[in-house]
Amino acid sequence: MPRTTTRTPRPHWTDPDCPVARTLDLVGDRWSLLLIRDAMDGARSFTEFQRRTGIARNILTDRLRKLTAHALLTQRTAPSGRRREYVLTDAGHDLFPVILTLRQWGERHAFAPGETHSTLVDEHGTPIPHIQPTTTNGTPLNTHTTHVQKNR
Repeated sequence: MPRTTTRTPRPHWTDPDCPVARTLDLVGDRWSLLLIRDAMDGARSFTEFQRRTGIARNILTDRLRKLTAHALLTQRTAPSGRRREYVLTDAGHDLFPVILTLRQWGERHAFAPGETHSTLVDEHGTPIPHIQPTTTNGTPLNTHTTHVQKNR
């Protein structure tokens, strides 16, 4: 994919004061999160992202440009020296818990009982345990035990 000098404009924030809304403005479409997922799983080239997702070339170009402009991916010269490749930045890596939580929600709610699906495992092949946010003393957090505090 040729390099471009076109920068993605700053997003129009849906809700400027809400971190969830700002995050969704940056990565809230299906393709962006799937590209982040595939980058976490080792995809690096335009061709590899396209093969894994089946995304149309024009949409892939747009999403890679957006993710690069917002510093979730960066481009570097591939080890072969002939092409450019995409790699996650620290901000992109920080989306791991988001992808993991979406995966675990999907395992519980998007498949029928017994229906086959992929499984995320650690380096020893052990399935990743269910993520449950907790307080500093270990008490589980949920929608009944938290609220949003507006900062003024």
